[in-house]
Amino acid sequence: MTFDFDLFVIGGGSGGVRAARVAAETGARVALAEEYRMGGTCVIRGCVPKKLMVFASGYSARMQEAAEYGWDVTAGGFDWSKFWPNLRAELDRLEGIYRGNLARPGVQIFDQRAVIADPHTVTLADGRSVTAKHILVATGGTPFKPARTPGIELAGTSNDVFLMEDLPRSILIVGGGYIACEFACIFNGLGVETTQYYRGAQILRGFDDESRGHVAELIQVRGVNLHLGCDVMEMQRRDGGILVSASNGDERIFDKVIYATGRVPNTAGLGLQEAGVRLGRGGAVEVDAYSQSSVPSIYAVGDVTDRVNLTPVAIREGQAFVETVFNANPTKVDHTNIASAIFTQPEYGAVGLTEEAARDLEEIEVYSAAFRPMQNSFIDKNERVLFKLIVSAASRKILGCHIVADGAGELIQMVGVAIRMGATKEDFDATVAVHPTMSEEIVLMKTPVRTA
Repeated sequence: MTFDFDLFVIGGGSGGVRAARVAAETGARVALAEEYRMGGTCVIRGCVPKKLMVFASGYSARMQEAAEYGWDVTAGGFDWSKFWPNLRAELDRLEGIYRGNLARPGVQIFDQRAVIADPHTVTLADGRSVTAKHILVATGGTPFKPARTPGIELAGTSNDVFLMEDLPRSILIVGGGYIACEFACIFNGLGVETTQYYRGAQILRGFDDESRGHVAELIQVRGVNLHLGCDVMEMQRRDGGILVSASNGDERIFDKVIYATGRVPNTAGLGLQEAGVRLGRGGAVEVDAYSQSSVPSIYAVGDVTDRVNLTPVAIREGQAFVETVFNANPTKVDHTNIASAIFTQPEYGAVGLTEEAARDLEEIEVYSAAFRPMQNSFIDKNERVLFKLIVSAASRKILGCHIVADGAGELIQMVGVAIRMGATKEDFDATVAVHPTMSEEIVLMKTPVRTA
């Protein structure tokens, strides 16, 4: 059978773009459809603009610290009208790079929605149908809002944050995952009166208990008005704002409400089930270790599969897909020991197992230290960093590392290499410390604080 393309990719995010580009570089005929903007969640409405907002929001605390260190600092308010156009311009620049990377090897781009008509056919929004030997679904995830909450239409999602032309005076962030916590810290740092509601007992569910408790304490010290065990019962438009009735009995008007209550695979209306593709929990595409779905010609990578929802993972999966399908080199992606960072203020970096998960598997030793780093102690700032190692009592291998500190995202990348290589506690102990740094603590913790 003759096909229009060897590969048709649905979704222009990091995983889809990587797969399309490297497949085209093998000489394959490749097309890609994206209904919004090239770059996907990470570049357009996720990692990149969020991190730029993290940078901007961090200067308020730094200016205060600079004054205590002796600098003559005249601190004015944050001007969103200066920052926002620069942010949009940077996203436009990055989108142009993505488009250029696809165009160079000859990928044909369709700037419109595409749905699957059958295992080898894709229908475009303009009515055209094209055929492909292989179809790759890389449509990512989409924000979830609880539809049953009265007035939910008044609330935005994380996607809307990057479209705001004006900075609100007050904001409510609903949710306790990493996206909610990051945005609470961002808006707080930008001078917005920030409240966060989370219905659970502690933020950052699924992460290490000691570490997430440490984060919760510190973001409150920095100014986030965090309410745990609290949810929105109803929202109404009032006096130019949104009146929120909470489960703890509070009623308050906010300029803006943002729901960050999780994301779900973006598979609705794609025609996947009609084509025979099995979907799992939340609509995730079920795939094997090679990203192949229940329909042999249809593959999926990235957040749409709900495996490990991180941009670098989607890129690895896209690359492995091409190696498997176009280079006759079956390649799996190892989803264990993947380091991650939460860009709260301070940051939280993690790799490997939590203490809770590790102790369910084997006997462990826990090494943990919370202390004031030199930079804080000099100005009598009471904020403490946390360094934590989880060690196998039998093999002595480091099973997990957790860091809560400014710059933890940078630090955890290096630790991830060591854990990936199977480093032991004795390897850490034998490493000479870099002094004076706060990170030297990771090789100086000699006595476990507990065993389990």
